[in-house]
Amino acid sequence: MRLSLLLLGTAVAASSAIAAPRGFTVEDMVKMERAGSPVLSPDASRIVYTVRSTNMDKNRGNTQLWMLDLRAPKAAPVRLTQADASSSDPEWSPAGDAVYFLSARSGSQQVWRLPLAGGEAARVTDLPLDVENFRLSPQGDRLALSLAVFRDCADLACSKARLDAQGKVKASGKVYDKLFVRHWDTWADGRNNVLYSATIDASGKVSAQPVSLSGTLDGDVPSKPFGDHDEYHFSPDGKTVVFSARIAGKTEAWSTNFDVYTVPAEGGAVKNLTADNQAWDTKAIYSPDGKTLAYLAMDKPTFEADRFHLVLMDVATGKKRTVADHWDRSIADYRWTPDSKTLLASADDIGQHRLFAIDAASGKVAPLTGNGYVSGFDVARDTVVMAQANLASGAQLFKFKLGASANAADKAQQLTTLNAQALADVKFGEYEQFSFTGANGETVYGHVMKPWNAQPGVKYPIAFLVHGGPQGSFGNSWSYRWNPQVYAGAGYATVFIDFHGSTGYGQKFTDSISGDWGGKPLEDLQKGLAAAVQKFPWLDRERSCALGASYGGYMMNWIEGSWPDGFKCIVNHDGVFDTRGMAYATEEIWFTEWENGGAYYDVPELHEKFNPALKVKNWKTPMLVVQGDLDFRIPTTQGLGTFTALQRRGIPSKLLMFPDENHWVLKPANSVLWHHTVIDWLDTYLKK
Repeated sequence: MRLSLLLLGTAVAASSAIAAPRGFTVEDMVKMERAGSPVLSPDASRIVYTVRSTNMDKNRGNTQLWMLDLRAPKAAPVRLTQADASSSDPEWSPAGDAVYFLSARSGSQQVWRLPLAGGEAARVTDLPLDVENFRLSPQGDRLALSLAVFRDCADLACSKARLDAQGKVKASGKVYDKLFVRHWDTWADGRNNVLYSATIDASGKVSAQPVSLSGTLDGDVPSKPFGDHDEYHFSPDGKTVVFSARIAGKTEAWSTNFDVYTVPAEGGAVKNLTADNQAWDTKAIYSPDGKTLAYLAMDKPTFEADRFHLVLMDVATGKKRTVADHWDRSIADYRWTPDSKTLLASADDIGQHRLFAIDAASGKVAPLTGNGYVSGFDVARDTVVMAQANLASGAQLFKFKLGASANAADKAQQLTTLNAQALADVKFGEYEQFSFTGANGETVYGHVMKPWNAQPGVKYPIAFLVHGGPQGSFGNSWSYRWNPQVYAGAGYATVFIDFHGSTGYGQKFTDSISGDWGGKPLEDLQKGLAAAVQKFPWLDRERSCALGASYGGYMMNWIEGSWPDGFKCIVNHDGVFDTRGMAYATEEIWFTEWENGGAYYDVPELHEKFNPALKVKNWKTPMLVVQGDLDFRIPTTQGLGTFTALQRRGIPSKLLMFPDENHWVLKPANSVLWHHTVIDWLDTYLKK
């Protein structure tokens, strides 16, 4: 009787929850499980992938490995790892009988091996330093791995001893004689990421001292701050490792000259394959037959947002050729198909992030996916698996067969239903893409989203979101930081425009923002908002606030002085306030110098042309300023300058400061505080 009543009560509660939908909240968002990129087994029968969950009590995320058997029609995902420490970066053994991964469960981050026939995971490496990332050779007998070391040390023990000694020094001062002094959110400590090679012995462990592969180069492999094992690969025979690196010297802070290098896997002389190109070369991958080396390349030195195009090099002759140069998209990631004839590549495209197939011989490009954002993918045999999200769903895993039909990916089989139960009673805001005539008479695209509970004939206040980059996109994707659904859940309509400078609309469109930060983009934002209001009558233009971070934060400051009557309120997160201060305080100097036509001391007038600090006298719109004190990209003084200007002008304003966050707000509790503070600011001016 009790069990029956309990089951009945549970069913009624579930039915009631579904019958009474609610809006999406920031609490929902931070608690969501997040699927990582899937990795196919060699025989394409299974995938291993990561799932990140959030522990609100510990205020951090935890990532573990999961596996799914593709041979079973309705196979349930199986959790492979369980530990307080995260497990990440899975790789299959060549035989498909084990999974290698990274974990700090032993106290330091090392490589582990989990046999799938049964048994516990065993540690493969037991090194005195953390393993930052790794790759397993195709033969399974060797690891390529990256360690943060002092390059003048003869062995790893020396680097460990020096770190320990530094920790005992009572004086806190450090002396620097070159940039980078700090990068992203970390101060330089004299170490480099160095690529090593380590043999796996008969016991399945690395017992001998790893051999340095890149230590002769003054640079980081992989690159800082976000480089990973996609920047190095083994050749199919396991005898060679190819990697990319930028020589630091005294110019690292204003150089984007990454080159592709090869080195024998057992150690030896390093060979530069791209010394002729002074721009960015990276992500080199051998074709499965070993005959061709592919890599991504840019053409313009010091320009980080140039188009990444595909280059193929004949391994035997060294002859290079550009592939699909007519295709005006910038490749984010790619993989060879097993027959070495095709490359699958992902790229921004008209507000989506699609997967494409590129024929290696002809350069013909064919789209494989339609709407949505492909965040990761893999291919083995004739099977493709991908993680794909959109504006109403976090990433889920899908699979489809290559060559099955022209639109096979659009009919891809969904493999996961993460968060389905937790969000069963959530009703997401409906969204739509639209276009309008923007600056220079060119077509510009944007999106609108309704509140979750939108009713016909009712107008809703607008959260006008401006993306950062500036060479980026607010398209059909899912974000855990700037997510329109959080605003839809709070009763707001959202409008977000891919203004001139955005990616996915051709390189000329992307290039057009450089030297014109306050020009065409502002015109697009003004025209885009007007076009949206005209097209969608449920948008209440009289009740609108603008929000943006990074370049979007810059635009908030620029709007304050150049469009002062545009909005009821503004939210500015880590935005540029003074372009002169930015030129001399940001860490990646190549960015400000390219965007403003050169170094400040050479062309100060170009840096000052669109300087928000020069228009403070026009400011009058209430603004919430948010700043992370560990943000070295747009340093704290920029946020403080904005807030000081607002206070000095007597403009209603607040400052939300995070001493433990960088350019992004990442800690779960901080994310909750951020969103509630922001939405309360909007409510104050648009609802109360």
